[in-house]
Amino acid sequence: MKLSDLDIIVTAPPAPGWGGRYWILVKVTTDTGVTGWGECYASAVSPDAMKAVITDVFTRHMAGENPENIELMFRRAYSSGFTQRPDPTVIGAFSGLEIACWDILGKDRNRPVWALLGGRMNDRVRAYSYIYPLPHHALPAFWIDADMAAESALSLVEKGYTAVKFDPAGPYTIRGGHQPSLLDIDTSIAFCRAIRDAVGPRADLLFGTHGQFTTGGAIRMAKAIEPYNPLWFEEPVPPDNVASMAEVARATSITVSTGERLTTKAEFAAVLAAGAANILQPALGRSGGIWETRKIAAIAEAYNAQMAPHLYAGPIEWAANVHFAVSIPNILMAETIETHFHKALIKNTISVEDGYITAPTAPGLGIDVDEALARAHPYSDDGLHLEMQEAPIGYSAPNIFEGGAPVKSQT
Repeated sequence: MKLSDLDIIVTAPPAPGWGGRYWILVKVTTDTGVTGWGECYASAVSPDAMKAVITDVFTRHMAGENPENIELMFRRAYSSGFTQRPDPTVIGAFSGLEIACWDILGKDRNRPVWALLGGRMNDRVRAYSYIYPLPHHALPAFWIDADMAAESALSLVEKGYTAVKFDPAGPYTIRGGHQPSLLDIDTSIAFCRAIRDAVGPRADLLFGTHGQFTTGGAIRMAKAIEPYNPLWFEEPVPPDNVASMAEVARATSITVSTGERLTTKAEFAAVLAAGAANILQPALGRSGGIWETRKIAAIAEAYNAQMAPHLYAGPIEWAANVHFAVSIPNILMAETIETHFHKALIKNTISVEDGYITAPTAPGLGIDVDEALARAHPYSDDGLHLEMQEAPIGYSAPNIFEGGAPVKSQT
Protein backbone atom coordinates (compact mmCIF):
# COMPACT_ATOMS: atom_id res chain seq x y z
CA MET A 1 0.00 0.00 0.00
CA LYS A 2 1.41 3.36 -1.04
CA LEU A 3 0.29 6.98 -0.75
CA SER A 4 -0.76 8.14 -4.19
CA ASP A 5 -3.24 11.06 -4.35
CA LEU A 6 -3.79 14.28 -2.43
CA ASP A 7 -6.77 16.64 -2.36
CA ILE A 8 -6.90 19.82 -0.25
CA ILE A 9 -10.12 21.55 0.79
CA VAL A 10 -10.12 24.96 2.46
CA THR A 11 -13.51 25.29 4.07
CA ALA A 12 -14.91 28.38 5.78
CA PRO A 13 -17.22 27.68 8.72
CA PRO A 14 -20.32 29.86 8.52
CA ALA A 15 -21.14 32.43 11.20
CA PRO A 16 -20.48 32.58 14.05
CA GLY A 17 -17.30 30.89 12.83
CA TRP A 18 -15.90 29.54 16.10
CA GLY A 19 -12.83 27.56 15.19
CA GLY A 20 -11.23 30.18 12.95
CA ARG A 21 -11.88 31.77 9.57
CA TYR A 22 -11.03 28.59 7.68
CA TRP A 23 -9.99 24.98 8.13
CA ILE A 24 -7.47 23.25 5.87
CA LEU A 25 -8.58 19.66 5.28
CA VAL A 26 -6.49 17.09 3.46
CA LYS A 27 -7.76 13.94 1.78
CA VAL A 28 -5.08 11.35 1.02
CA THR A 29 -5.73 8.21 -1.02
CA THR A 30 -3.58 5.11 -1.41
CA ASP A 31 -2.96 3.04 -4.53
CA THR A 32 -5.30 0.45 -2.98
CA GLY A 33 -8.16 2.93 -2.75
CA VAL A 34 -8.10 3.61 1.01
CA THR A 35 -8.82 7.25 1.88
CA GLY A 36 -7.62 9.11 4.95
CA TRP A 37 -8.54 12.55 6.27
CA GLY A 38 -6.37 15.02 8.13
CA GLU A 39 -6.34 18.70 9.08
CA CYS A 40 -3.44 21.17 8.96
CA TYR A 41 -3.46 23.80 11.69
CA ALA A 42 -0.96 26.22 10.15
CA SER A 43 -1.82 29.77 9.17
CA ALA A 44 1.27 31.96 8.94
CA VAL A 45 0.68 32.22 5.18
CA SER A 46 -2.45 32.49 3.06
CA PRO A 47 -4.55 29.39 2.36
CA ASP A 48 -3.37 29.36 -1.26
CA ALA A 49 0.25 29.50 -0.17
CA MET A 50 -0.40 26.84 2.45
CA LYS A 51 -1.94 24.57 -0.17
CA ALA A 52 1.30 24.87 -2.13
CA VAL A 53 3.33 23.97 0.97
CA ILE A 54 1.13 20.96 1.71
CA THR A 55 1.40 19.78 -1.89
CA ASP A 56 5.18 20.17 -1.82
CA VAL A 57 5.56 18.30 1.49
CA PHE A 58 3.37 15.47 0.22
CA THR A 59 5.07 15.21 -3.18
CA ARG A 60 8.59 15.57 -1.84
CA HIS A 61 8.44 13.43 1.30
CA MET A 62 5.39 11.18 1.22
CA ALA A 63 4.03 10.30 -2.23
CA GLY A 64 4.75 6.68 -3.10
CA GLU A 65 5.62 5.84 0.51
CA ASN A 66 3.94 3.19 2.65
CA PRO A 67 1.69 5.05 5.13
CA GLU A 68 3.14 2.87 7.89
CA ASN A 69 6.50 4.64 7.59
CA ILE A 70 5.43 7.68 9.59
CA GLU A 71 8.74 8.08 11.41
CA LEU A 72 10.67 8.07 8.13
CA MET A 73 8.36 10.63 6.54
CA PHE A 74 8.52 12.86 9.62
CA ARG A 75 12.32 12.85 9.58
CA ARG A 76 12.31 13.77 5.90
CA ALA A 77 10.01 16.75 6.50
CA TYR A 78 11.78 17.80 9.70
CA SER A 79 15.15 17.76 7.94
CA SER A 80 13.92 19.34 4.71
CA GLY A 81 16.15 21.99 3.24
CA PHE A 82 18.99 21.17 5.68
CA THR A 83 16.92 22.62 8.55
CA GLN A 84 16.30 19.82 11.07
CA ARG A 85 14.51 22.20 13.41
CA PRO A 86 10.88 23.05 14.22
CA ASP A 87 9.13 24.92 11.40
CA PRO A 88 5.45 25.64 12.13
CA THR A 89 4.50 25.91 8.45
CA VAL A 90 6.27 22.83 7.12
CA ILE A 91 5.47 20.74 10.19
CA GLY A 92 1.91 22.07 10.14
CA ALA A 93 1.56 20.77 6.59
CA PHE A 94 3.08 17.44 7.55
CA SER A 95 0.89 17.17 10.67
CA GLY A 96 -2.37 17.09 8.73
CA LEU A 97 -0.95 14.63 6.21
CA GLU A 98 0.32 12.44 9.04
CA ILE A 99 -3.12 12.38 10.65
CA ALA A 100 -4.50 11.19 7.31
CA CYS A 101 -1.96 8.34 7.32
CA TRP A 102 -3.25 7.12 10.67
CA ASP A 103 -6.81 7.30 9.36
CA ILE A 104 -5.70 5.15 6.40
CA LEU A 105 -3.91 2.62 8.61
CA GLY A 106 -6.88 2.26 10.94
CA LYS A 107 -9.29 1.75 8.06
CA ASP A 108 -6.96 -0.74 6.38
CA ARG A 109 -6.73 -2.78 9.58
CA ASN A 110 -10.36 -2.22 10.60
CA ARG A 111 -9.28 -0.75 13.93
CA PRO A 112 -9.63 2.68 15.54
CA VAL A 113 -6.47 4.77 15.54
CA TRP A 114 -6.06 4.55 19.32
CA ALA A 115 -5.72 0.76 18.97
CA LEU A 116 -2.58 1.33 16.88
CA LEU A 117 -1.04 3.66 19.48
CA GLY A 118 -0.73 1.19 22.35
CA GLY A 119 -4.41 0.63 22.89
CA ARG A 120 -7.12 2.31 24.89
CA MET A 121 -5.95 3.80 28.18
CA ASN A 122 -9.12 5.84 28.74
CA ASP A 123 -12.68 4.85 27.96
CA ARG A 124 -13.65 8.50 27.80
CA VAL A 125 -11.95 11.90 27.78
CA ARG A 126 -12.95 14.93 29.81
CA ALA A 127 -14.00 17.77 27.51
CA TYR A 128 -13.76 21.49 28.05
CA SER A 129 -15.10 24.40 26.05
CA TYR A 130 -14.35 28.06 25.56
CA ILE A 131 -17.13 30.35 26.77
CA TYR A 132 -18.93 31.55 23.65
CA PRO A 133 -21.85 34.01 23.56
CA LEU A 134 -25.36 32.62 23.78
CA PRO A 135 -27.81 33.60 21.02
CA HIS A 136 -29.29 36.50 23.01
CA HIS A 137 -25.95 38.01 24.01
CA ALA A 138 -24.93 41.28 22.38
CA LEU A 139 -21.62 41.56 20.54
CA PRO A 140 -19.03 42.89 21.05
CA ALA A 141 -20.19 43.73 24.60
CA PHE A 142 -20.14 40.06 25.53
CA TRP A 143 -16.35 39.90 25.50
CA ILE A 144 -15.98 42.25 28.48
CA ASP A 145 -19.25 41.51 30.31
CA ALA A 146 -18.68 39.24 33.30
CA ASP A 147 -22.37 38.57 33.86
CA MET A 148 -22.91 37.37 30.31
CA ALA A 149 -19.78 35.23 30.56
CA ALA A 150 -21.06 33.68 33.78
CA GLU A 151 -24.40 32.91 32.15
CA SER A 152 -22.66 31.20 29.24
CA ALA A 153 -20.38 29.27 31.61
CA LEU A 154 -23.36 28.06 33.62
CA SER A 155 -25.08 26.84 30.46
CA LEU A 156 -22.00 24.72 29.66
CA VAL A 157 -21.89 23.29 33.17
CA GLU A 158 -25.57 22.40 32.92
CA LYS A 159 -24.69 20.39 29.81
CA GLY A 160 -22.14 18.43 31.82
CA TYR A 161 -18.91 20.33 31.19
CA THR A 162 -16.58 20.40 34.18
CA ALA A 163 -14.15 23.03 32.86
CA VAL A 164 -14.67 26.32 31.01
CA LYS A 165 -12.13 28.62 29.37
CA PHE A 166 -12.24 32.39 28.93
CA ASP A 167 -9.75 35.15 28.09
CA PRO A 168 -10.92 38.61 29.18
CA ALA A 169 -7.43 40.06 29.58
CA GLY A 170 -7.42 42.09 26.38
CA PRO A 171 -6.11 41.58 22.85
CA TYR A 172 -2.75 40.21 21.77
CA THR A 173 -0.66 42.39 19.53
CA ILE A 174 2.27 42.09 17.12
CA ARG A 175 4.30 44.16 19.58
CA GLY A 176 5.00 41.27 21.94
CA GLY A 177 4.48 41.38 25.68
CA HIS A 178 2.83 44.34 27.37
CA GLN A 179 1.77 45.35 30.83
CA PRO A 180 -1.96 44.75 31.32
CA SER A 181 -4.00 47.83 31.98
CA LEU A 182 -5.63 48.17 35.40
CA LEU A 183 -8.99 48.09 33.62
CA ASP A 184 -8.13 44.75 31.98
CA ILE A 185 -7.00 43.38 35.33
CA ASP A 186 -10.29 44.50 36.87
CA THR A 187 -12.22 42.90 34.01
CA SER A 188 -10.32 39.65 34.53
CA ILE A 189 -11.06 39.68 38.25
CA ALA A 190 -14.74 40.34 37.53
CA PHE A 191 -14.89 37.41 35.10
CA CYS A 192 -13.23 35.02 37.54
CA ARG A 193 -15.48 36.14 40.38
CA ALA A 194 -18.72 35.99 38.40
CA ILE A 195 -17.98 32.64 36.77
CA ARG A 196 -16.82 31.10 40.06
CA ASP A 197 -19.99 32.36 41.77
CA ALA A 198 -22.13 30.92 38.94
CA VAL A 199 -20.58 27.45 38.69
CA GLY A 200 -19.19 26.98 42.18
CA PRO A 201 -17.03 23.84 42.51
CA ARG A 202 -18.74 22.14 39.57
CA ALA A 203 -16.21 23.37 37.01
CA ASP A 204 -12.59 24.38 36.78
CA LEU A 205 -11.82 27.87 35.51
CA LEU A 206 -9.30 27.94 32.67
CA PHE A 207 -7.81 31.42 32.36
CA GLY A 208 -6.70 31.94 28.80
CA THR A 209 -4.25 34.47 27.49
CA HIS A 210 -2.29 34.39 24.24
CA GLY A 211 1.25 35.28 25.15
CA GLN A 212 0.41 38.95 25.45
CA PHE A 213 2.18 39.93 28.67
CA THR A 214 5.64 40.87 29.79
CA THR A 215 7.04 38.75 32.60
CA GLY A 216 6.10 41.32 35.22
CA GLY A 217 2.72 41.93 33.62
CA ALA A 218 1.89 38.23 33.66
CA ILE A 219 2.85 37.90 37.33
CA ARG A 220 0.75 40.95 38.13
CA MET A 221 -2.27 39.40 36.40
CA ALA A 222 -1.70 36.02 38.06
CA LYS A 223 -1.65 37.55 41.52
CA ALA A 224 -4.93 39.32 40.79
CA ILE A 225 -6.83 36.16 39.81
CA GLU A 226 -5.22 33.65 42.22
CA PRO A 227 -8.06 33.98 44.80
CA TYR A 228 -10.46 32.32 42.33
CA ASN A 229 -8.27 29.21 41.98
CA PRO A 230 -8.08 28.82 38.18
CA LEU A 231 -6.81 25.44 37.05
CA TRP A 232 -4.41 27.05 34.60
CA PHE A 233 -2.90 30.31 33.37
CA GLU A 234 -2.53 29.76 29.64
CA GLU A 235 0.50 31.04 27.70
CA PRO A 236 1.07 34.11 29.90
CA VAL A 237 4.06 35.38 27.88
CA PRO A 238 5.10 35.01 24.22
CA PRO A 239 5.65 31.30 23.50
CA ASP A 240 9.24 31.72 22.29
CA ASN A 241 10.43 33.03 25.67
CA VAL A 242 10.73 29.87 27.74
CA ALA A 243 12.86 31.44 30.48
CA SER A 244 10.30 34.20 31.00
CA MET A 245 7.47 31.67 31.20
CA ALA A 246 9.40 29.70 33.79
CA GLU A 247 9.81 32.87 35.86
CA VAL A 248 6.04 33.37 35.76
CA ALA A 249 5.45 29.75 36.73
CA ARG A 250 7.69 30.14 39.79
CA ALA A 251 5.87 33.32 40.85
CA THR A 252 2.28 32.03 40.88
CA SER A 253 0.32 29.23 42.50
CA ILE A 254 -1.67 28.81 39.26
CA THR A 255 -0.38 26.06 36.98
CA VAL A 256 1.01 27.51 33.75
CA SER A 257 -0.06 25.84 30.49
CA THR A 258 1.20 26.35 26.96
CA GLY A 259 1.52 24.72 23.58
CA GLU A 260 -0.97 25.74 20.92
CA ARG A 261 1.76 27.59 19.00
CA LEU A 262 4.58 25.11 19.60
CA THR A 263 5.62 22.32 17.30
CA THR A 264 7.51 19.03 17.74
CA LYS A 265 9.07 17.48 20.82
CA ALA A 266 12.05 19.85 20.52
CA GLU A 267 10.02 22.88 21.61
CA PHE A 268 7.87 21.07 24.15
CA ALA A 269 10.86 19.37 25.78
CA ALA A 270 12.51 22.76 26.29
CA VAL A 271 9.39 24.01 28.10
CA LEU A 272 9.36 20.99 30.42
CA ALA A 273 13.09 21.12 31.10
CA ALA A 274 12.85 24.79 32.12
CA GLY A 275 9.89 24.17 34.43
CA ALA A 276 7.92 26.69 32.39
CA ALA A 277 4.63 24.76 32.27
CA ASN A 278 3.05 21.66 33.79
CA ILE A 279 0.16 21.37 31.33
CA LEU A 280 0.91 21.05 27.62
CA GLN A 281 -1.63 22.04 24.96
CA PRO A 282 -0.44 20.80 21.57
CA ALA A 283 -2.60 21.30 18.49
CA LEU A 284 -2.11 18.02 16.66
CA GLY A 285 -2.54 19.68 13.27
CA ARG A 286 0.59 21.74 14.02
CA SER A 287 2.63 19.87 16.63
CA GLY A 288 3.81 17.13 14.27
CA GLY A 289 0.79 14.88 14.06
CA ILE A 290 -0.34 12.01 16.23
CA TRP A 291 2.94 10.07 16.52
CA GLU A 292 5.12 13.08 17.31
CA THR A 293 2.60 14.33 19.87
CA ARG A 294 2.53 10.86 21.43
CA LYS A 295 6.27 11.34 21.99
CA ILE A 296 5.62 14.75 23.55
CA ALA A 297 3.16 13.11 25.95
CA ALA A 298 5.76 10.49 26.90
CA ILE A 299 8.31 13.21 27.71
CA ALA A 300 5.65 15.07 29.71
CA GLU A 301 4.87 11.90 31.65
CA ALA A 302 8.50 11.76 32.80
CA TYR A 303 8.12 15.33 34.10
CA ASN A 304 4.81 14.51 35.85
CA ALA A 305 3.05 16.90 33.47
CA GLN A 306 -0.35 16.52 31.84
CA MET A 307 -1.70 16.94 28.31
CA ALA A 308 -4.71 19.02 27.27
CA PRO A 309 -4.80 19.09 23.44
CA HIS A 310 -5.82 22.44 22.02
CA LEU A 311 -8.54 23.02 19.44
CA TYR A 312 -9.19 26.13 17.45
CA ALA A 313 -9.81 24.36 14.19
CA GLY A 314 -12.25 21.90 12.68
CA PRO A 315 -13.53 18.49 13.77
CA ILE A 316 -10.91 16.41 11.95
CA GLU A 317 -8.13 17.77 14.15
CA TRP A 318 -10.51 17.23 17.08
CA ALA A 319 -10.92 13.58 16.12
CA ALA A 320 -7.13 13.18 16.07
CA ASN A 321 -6.94 14.85 19.48
CA VAL A 322 -9.49 12.40 20.85
CA HIS A 323 -7.66 9.28 19.65
CA PHE A 324 -4.42 10.70 21.06
CA ALA A 325 -6.11 11.47 24.37
CA VAL A 326 -7.68 8.01 24.61
CA SER A 327 -4.25 6.38 24.28
CA ILE A 328 -2.17 8.20 26.92
CA PRO A 329 -2.08 7.98 30.74
CA ASN A 330 -1.43 11.67 31.42
CA ILE A 331 -4.44 13.22 29.71
CA LEU A 332 -6.11 16.05 31.60
CA MET A 333 -8.82 17.09 29.16
CA ALA A 334 -9.41 17.97 25.51
CA GLU A 335 -10.75 21.22 24.10
CA THR A 336 -14.03 20.93 22.21
CA ILE A 337 -16.09 23.23 19.98
CA GLU A 338 -19.70 22.25 19.50
CA THR A 339 -21.02 24.35 16.65
CA HIS A 340 -23.59 22.94 14.25
CA PHE A 341 -20.99 23.04 11.48
CA HIS A 342 -18.41 21.13 13.52
CA LYS A 343 -20.94 18.41 14.19
CA ALA A 344 -22.35 18.31 10.66
CA LEU A 345 -18.97 18.10 8.96
CA ILE A 346 -18.33 14.72 10.59
CA LYS A 347 -22.01 13.74 10.72
CA ASN A 348 -22.00 13.58 14.52
CA THR A 349 -19.78 10.50 14.45
CA ILE A 350 -17.93 11.67 17.58
CA SER A 351 -19.79 13.65 20.20
CA VAL A 352 -19.71 15.00 23.74
CA GLU A 353 -22.02 13.34 26.23
CA ASP A 354 -22.41 14.82 29.71
CA GLY A 355 -19.06 16.59 29.45
CA TYR A 356 -17.06 13.62 28.20
CA ILE A 357 -16.01 12.22 24.82
CA THR A 358 -16.38 8.46 24.52
CA ALA A 359 -13.54 6.60 22.83
CA PRO A 360 -14.46 6.10 19.14
CA THR A 361 -14.82 2.50 18.01
CA ALA A 362 -15.13 2.83 14.21
CA PRO A 363 -12.03 2.21 12.06
CA GLY A 364 -9.48 4.95 11.52
CA LEU A 365 -10.37 8.29 13.05
CA GLY A 366 -13.91 7.02 13.39
CA ILE A 367 -15.44 9.92 11.49
CA ASP A 368 -17.65 10.20 8.44
CA VAL A 369 -16.60 13.39 6.65
CA ASP A 370 -19.30 15.23 4.71
CA GLU A 371 -17.07 16.17 1.80
CA ALA A 372 -19.87 17.91 -0.09
CA LEU A 373 -20.56 20.16 2.89
CA ALA A 374 -16.88 21.05 3.17
CA ARG A 375 -16.70 21.97 -0.51
CA ALA A 376 -19.94 23.95 -0.32
CA HIS A 377 -18.26 26.50 2.00
CA PRO A 378 -15.08 27.64 0.22
CA TYR A 379 -12.97 30.37 1.78
CA SER A 380 -12.95 33.57 -0.27
CA ASP A 381 -11.66 36.21 2.17
CA ASP A 382 -8.06 37.43 2.44
CA GLY A 383 -7.59 37.20 6.22
CA LEU A 384 -5.53 34.54 7.92
CA HIS A 385 -7.03 31.92 10.22
CA LEU A 386 -6.22 34.13 13.22
CA GLU A 387 -4.50 37.48 13.30
CA MET A 388 -2.93 39.73 15.90
CA GLN A 389 -3.79 43.35 16.51
CA GLU A 390 -1.23 45.81 15.16
CA ALA A 391 -2.15 48.77 17.36
CA PRO A 392 -0.98 48.81 20.97
CA ILE A 393 -3.53 48.29 23.73
CA GLY A 394 -5.12 51.28 25.41
CA TYR A 395 -5.03 52.21 29.10
CA SER A 396 -8.05 54.49 29.39
CA ALA A 397 -10.83 51.98 28.70
CA PRO A 398 -11.24 48.18 28.74
CA ASN A 399 -9.70 46.50 25.69
CA ILE A 400 -12.17 44.31 23.83
CA PHE A 401 -10.75 41.10 22.41
CA GLU A 402 -13.34 39.46 20.17
CA GLY A 403 -12.66 35.81 20.85
CA GLY A 404 -11.17 33.89 17.97
CA ALA A 405 -11.86 36.07 14.91
CA PRO A 406 -15.60 35.41 14.69
CA VAL A 407 -17.15 35.29 11.25
CA LYS A 408 -19.70 38.00 10.64
CA SER A 409 -23.19 36.94 9.67
CA GLN A 410 -24.13 37.52 6.05
CA THR A 411 -27.76 38.27 6.91
